[in-house]
Amino acid sequence: MNDIAQIWGSMRASLLEVIEIGGPVVVLLIALSIISAATVLYKIWQFRRSGVGRHRRVSMALEAYERGDAKTATALLAQSNSYLVAPVQRAMSCAEVKDRAAASDRCDAEAEALFLRLETGLGFLDLVAQLAPLIGLFGTVLGMIEAFQGLQAAGTSVDPTVLAGGIWVALLTTAAGLAVAMPVAAIHGWLSGAVERDRVFANRALRQAFAPDQQSAPRAARPEAA
Repeated sequence: MNDIAQIWGSMRASLLEVIEIGGPVVVLLIALSIISAATVLYKIWQFRRSGVGRHRRVSMALEAYERGDAKTATALLAQSNSYLVAPVQRAMSCAEVKDRAAASDRCDAEAEALFLRLETGLGFLDLVAQLAPLIGLFGTVLGMIEAFQGLQAAGTSVDPTVLAGGIWVALLTTAAGLAVAMPVAAIHGWLSGAVERDRVFANRALRQAFAPDQQSAPRAARPEAA
């Protein structure tokens, strides 16, 4: 416990020193990093709960549906934890609907609403990834202005070490901005890629449900479909 307390005290002291040196810009970047971390944890939990990327049973159900085995397809969908089960079930139940175009549009809209829920929060992560380096650069510019003002005030008695100290303090905010932006950008790309892959899968699955491959269906089932 003492070791943990010492480590925590050292980290706290270092953080306070960085905040004191960097000023309000570093405080803003720290706040953005905390909010971004909370958003990332929530999105990971949401993705796992929704079964993002885990659609094996949905694929098996579609294969069974194309074979004309609607009972097996329904049972497989019931066992799946994928969030795409509802629109796929709706698409399968619309085989006898006359206005298939309207039914297809409704299923597409239902799937798109699910994707919208998954994409909530990704825009904020993208914004942080783009703004954090600019905020850090803004802090650096302010620090450089302050350093050169001190240089001007010193006149001919300039101490190079003082100027160098002012410059590295100014560059601290740029480093902080990049430290926030790089992991957020990487995680945003990973989450966005997962949603995009699911969108492609959903589009294929719905088209497959509305227009099953007749060549793979058993001959006995073709007259029924006709």
